[in-house]
Amino acid sequence: MTQTNSGNIVKAKPEVDGNKEKPKRSTNHKLQGKTQHKKPQHKKNEQNKNIKPNSNKANHKNKKPNRNGGGRRAKKFVPGPMSEAMKASILENMEVNDLRMNPWKQININNNNKIRFTPLGGLGEIGGNIAVMEDDETAFIIDVGMSFPDETMHGVDILVPDFSYLHAIKDKIVAIVITHAHEDHIGAVPYLFKELQFPIWGTPLALAMIENKFQEHGLMEYVKLFNFVTKRKQYNIGSFKIEWMHNTHSIIDACSLAIESKVGTFIHTADFKIDHTPIDNQTMDLQRYAYYGSKGVLCLFSDSTNSHNPGFTKSEAVVGKTFDRLFALATGRVIMSTFSSNTHRVFQAMERGIEAGRKICVIGRSMERNIETTRRLGYVDLDDRHFIESHEIPKYPDDKLLIVTTGSQGEMMAALSRMAANEHRHVKLKPSDTIIISAHAIPGNESSVSSLMNKLVKAGVTVRYKDFENIHVSGHAAQEEQKLILRLVQPKFFLPVHGEYNHIFKHSKTAIECGVNPRNILLMGDGDQIEITTKYLKKVKTVKTGKSYIDNQNNKEIKADVVENRQKLSQDGIVNIAMQLNKSTKKLIGKAVINSAGLIPEKESKRFTHEIENIIDTFLINAEEKQLSSINTIQKEISGIVRKFIVRTKKRYPIINTVVFMV
Repeated sequence: MTQTNSGNIVKAKPEVDGNKEKPKRSTNHKLQGKTQHKKPQHKKNEQNKNIKPNSNKANHKNKKPNRNGGGRRAKKFVPGPMSEAMKASILENMEVNDLRMNPWKQININNNNKIRFTPLGGLGEIGGNIAVMEDDETAFIIDVGMSFPDETMHGVDILVPDFSYLHAIKDKIVAIVITHAHEDHIGAVPYLFKELQFPIWGTPLALAMIENKFQEHGLMEYVKLFNFVTKRKQYNIGSFKIEWMHNTHSIIDACSLAIESKVGTFIHTADFKIDHTPIDNQTMDLQRYAYYGSKGVLCLFSDSTNSHNPGFTKSEAVVGKTFDRLFALATGRVIMSTFSSNTHRVFQAMERGIEAGRKICVIGRSMERNIETTRRLGYVDLDDRHFIESHEIPKYPDDKLLIVTTGSQGEMMAALSRMAANEHRHVKLKPSDTIIISAHAIPGNESSVSSLMNKLVKAGVTVRYKDFENIHVSGHAAQEEQKLILRLVQPKFFLPVHGEYNHIFKHSKTAIECGVNPRNILLMGDGDQIEITTKYLKKVKTVKTGKSYIDNQNNKEIKADVVENRQKLSQDGIVNIAMQLNKSTKKLIGKAVINSAGLIPEKESKRFTHEIENIIDTFLINAEEKQLSSINTIQKEISGIVRKFIVRTKKRYPIINTVVFMV
């Protein structure tokens, strides 16, 4: 120890191997620089500036910093040899992961059976879903849905599929399999049954909805063909085994299908979204998807409607929260319109109405029928005392009324459209009314919905539509839900269904992201017949498809030529010509009667009539004998030359009716 001038004793630093212990180097270089701001080494360097520096030290700056923080440099790690046990474990895990990610490899590749799948509707369009699955022995139909007409189909209310292919294979068909009770999946069933009848399999609600349609169409004798199914139970249908699996969707009792065939297992999702908080607390049966996926699924058919939507589709429960706000803001009557089959949406509105002390009036044939059916089956539990008839509306104050009605798509004869046009018998709109439209326009109905909105706004009512967030949520899966199904099922082949071409194309891209081989995906259109084996899928032929036009007022078909004539009338108008000819001389008696509509302005009609008269006179003077051989021939010849004149001068293609009388 040494003693300082102040008398303090300082202990000597310990020595190691006779050398003084070096101070530890700080790993924080910035901190070290601050604590050693005064560098005594500078003086030392000045004193020794003539000393030649060590070359090793001079090169020290070019060396990489020692990451070990000083001391001896670490030895380079050299891995030892891999043990046989480790090699075996790695190989086993690779095999397990391969089978886990590609469970379809369990399928017997030497299976030589074939399945054919033929969509007859629902592809290249929204709605009208119908498809046929068949093997060499039997066939069954998946859904028989209707679709909506576009604005050019005048007087047409719904479209139903062409059933020509079903007639061609009717001896093979053993059943109609229904996934759920939406109109685009069951709406055409009565029209099929007027031509062909087969056993129908479905859940109680789906078959109850079909029974309502049979009653309306006078087909109650075929109710005996109903077969009610229990979910998670397999049914032998021809050479197939089919299980219904619970889906969450915008209607109660929606299901997907697990189909076991001779060639392998198929999953058909039908319409779905994955709602973790459904109104009835019955979540989607994802366990069964995983179960079949682990066994190996040959092909997945999946709903593509919302394939462009990223993320997840919102839960139906969020609409109820929006209803809370809207009911709180309403001071007069609340009139709510949505799809009549969306029972949970209607039920949420009714619950809010009851909580607010309002009486419920249901208006609209389909809405009344569907609500009564769901109440009868026990899906909706509301006491009769909360309901009133439409003629009782004047008995109650406006703030004590909730009217639930049809017409969210602007249908001309629906209740809401008649209210907007001031043509409804019991409901006359008031400025104090709040109208909630809890739906989005189906593609093709945009103009009808816009027209309805204009009428409602002109009536002075408060309209709640898209201006409120979550006033409507979709019943179809967005991309993340589609991915979950693809990952649960892990199919070998993938066929996107239900949607226009851009929807199924986008869904195919999502499938590729989820590991499906692009060569194992095929994009279909209506009528494309796809052959599926364990080794391949391919298009083998195209069958006849199309649409029949239906007038809902009498539930009868409108022939295609009638619809075409209506389209032509709306675009190009009509010309009527009536004339008398002398039977022997074939000369004109008097003047021809000519009138037109939708072709020329009224002020030009005289000149137009004179031009047609000259054309007819010229034809009769110069006509050959064979052109005047019969009344039908004369009518066709005159119609033809008049049509050519109008096309040349007016660039229009009107309907031309020519009537010739021989006197």
